[in-house]
Amino acid sequence: MSRHLMLLLLVVVPAGVVDPARAEDIERDPIHYSAAPVHNAISRLQQRMEAGEVSLPYDEHFGYLPGLLSAMKVSDTSQMLVFSKTSMQRQCITARTPRAVYFNDDNYVGYCQDGAVLEILSVDPQLGAVFYTLDQEKADKPHLKRQDDTCLICHASSQNQGIPGQVVRSLYADAEGFPLLNLGGYRTDQTSPIKQRWGGWYVTGTTGKQRHMGNLIAHGKHDPAELDDMAIPNVTDLSRWLRPSDYLTGHSDVVALMVLEHQTEMHNRITRANYLTRIALFDESEMNKALGQPTAPRSDLTTRRIKSACEPLVEYMLFSGETQLTDKVQGTSGFAEQFAKQGPRDGRGRSLRDLDLTTRLFAYPCSYLIYSESFDALPEAAKDYVMRRLWEVLSGKDQSKEFAHLSAADRRAILEILRATKKDLPKYWQTPAAG
Repeated sequence: MSRHLMLLLLVVVPAGVVDPARAEDIERDPIHYSAAPVHNAISRLQQRMEAGEVSLPYDEHFGYLPGLLSAMKVSDTSQMLVFSKTSMQRQCITARTPRAVYFNDDNYVGYCQDGAVLEILSVDPQLGAVFYTLDQEKADKPHLKRQDDTCLICHASSQNQGIPGQVVRSLYADAEGFPLLNLGGYRTDQTSPIKQRWGGWYVTGTTGKQRHMGNLIAHGKHDPAELDDMAIPNVTDLSRWLRPSDYLTGHSDVVALMVLEHQTEMHNRITRANYLTRIALFDESEMNKALGQPTAPRSDLTTRRIKSACEPLVEYMLFSGETQLTDKVQGTSGFAEQFAKQGPRDGRGRSLRDLDLTTRLFAYPCSYLIYSESFDALPEAAKDYVMRRLWEVLSGKDQSKEFAHLSAADRRAILEILRATKKDLPKYWQTPAAG
């Protein structure tokens, strides 16, 4: 037996178990995270800047922030303010000077008062999260510089199974922005209870009787029970904590925060499905070559690895385990209206971007990121699996408990919307649904 084959056999995983990407996996075949060419919104913007097709205006107060957001088509209604020191520019962040975060479907921009750089995360269809900075000092030719090493310490940690991605956290912080880890903290996504969200963030908007951790500046002497009693929901004006004129808007919109929490983990699961499927197929190819069977059919093991990589994506994009709202949520910045109007819409005017905000986040619980470049760029084996599973659930064939939250009307509506708006659906999607 060759040494190469022995090494391959050592990495085979037990049946039904996910092979989490180890930290070194992202730099080996077939990923090559740092060396692979990038094709994302920021790389395209940099090319346009170098070609003289676009320039970034400089603002004396905000530097390149307004110009960058405009060039990237990121609305300032998405502004969210975080005062915990959970950024590479932590020295700039306090409760009085929070970091502002802006986003659209594929890009995230961080701004700190007196910060040396703008922090940018752009989602690449093949690589997932790719990190950049833009110096805030005025320059003749501003340059978007890729950053990997520093950012990956947090963004490709064990929390993301070693795969570059987004991290949204909720933890109590003091007036200086220092996280009070002794009081506990949470990683936040669409399954998180409202009461565990937004620690270290300002939150504008109303959540009714639903309490949360936002808007609260803590002290080390507090215990979690005391802090729960000190909750400050239903805030529409942040001027008691900061100067709104120091930011593009005076908002830290609750609906933007909720959409962000869905979107970031959805991007993470798309990237994991991409990476882990590519790694599984590569490992099988190398194994077959070593065995002298380069055209062997796909093994049961590889099929199970693809399922383990992709089933979590299916569950998340259909909002399995989503926390239920018990009161109406309403933002303040206009983000909800700006987000929903982007569509696309079917012949009855329905869109996956339509918000519910009374019992759940979306009216039609299937992620709008199904339209994204990243989803469309999934390896064929992964995309085939995901689309087949979506059809099984939406057609009513799969009635398992993971999808029990979807009523027959929900499934029918989502199916009809996707048939009308999603390009290149498999032919079997046109088969009449059950019921």
